[in-house]
Amino acid sequence: MRLDKVALGLAAGILWGAGIFLLTLWCHYRGGGNTLILLSQVYLGYSVSLPGAFIGLVWGFVDGFLGGWLLAWLYNRFARDAK
Repeated sequence: MRLDKVALGLAAGILWGAGIFLLTLWCHYRGGGNTLILLSQVYLGYSVSLPGAFIGLVWGFVDGFLGGWLLAWLYNRFARDAK
C-alpha cells in the first residue's frame, strides 16, 4: 500500500492550520495564551490576536502540509524497501 503524499499533506495542513487558528481565537477571546506566544518564535508575524490567527492559519497549513507530505514520502520509501 502506498500513501498519497499530496492528500496526506493537505489533510495534515488543513487540520494543523485550523487547529492553530481556532486555538488562537479561543485564547485571544479568553484572555490567555501565554503558551501560544512561543509560536511567534517559530511562525513569523504570529501573535495571539485576530490577525495573528490568520497568520497562524497560513503558517500552520504550510507546516502541516510539509509534515504530512514528508511522513507519506518516508512511509512509501521504507514500505517499499521492506518487501
